Amino acid sequence: MKIISPENINHHIPLLSQLLINCVDKDSSIGFLPPLSNNDAVEYWESVNDELRHKNKAIFIAIKDGLILGSVQLSLATKRNALHRAEIEKLMVLKSARGQGVAKALMQHLETTAINKNRSLLVLDTRKGDIASSLYKKMNYLVGGEIPNFAQNAVGQLESTVYFYKVLKIKKIN
Repeated sequence: MKIISPENINHHIPLLSQLLINCVDKDSSIGFLPPLSNNDAVEYWESVNDELRHKNKAIFIAIKDGLILGSVQLSLATKRNALHRAEIEKLMVLKSARGQGVAKALMQHLETTAINKNRSLLVLDTRKGDIASSLYKKMNYLVGGEIPNFAQNAVGQLESTVYFYKVLKIKKIN
């Protein structure tokens, strides 16, 4: 498995769209509800590509044998009082590739990039009880709090979200 961090994802959009649809269909809590159309998935990735061009986002893609196994995004805060932090967004792993270390490898690359960009605080949120919570805890993320009734699930119920954070050791702060 190889992890890449392209500055432009145009030629990856078809496979990234398949990844997104696979994760949404498998009940991943990543901001979409099933069924997700290919057009909506493509539109989402085109918007991510715009953010990549503006340099306020980085994406990490796990690839093996030409297949995208997973991805995660690092959204860099741009306000002057927030240049020390970033948000982790949309950690996704193909259902067939789960349990093989893909998510951990993606998160490790993301953390290294955050440190290299002098980001000392990472934050993320995930649905309460989501399988990703155990990964975050194993990687020393701490629970910052919980908000009830945060997002709707596929059957129309409102579920809580849990915020996690991790303080990174960096050499200097901008």
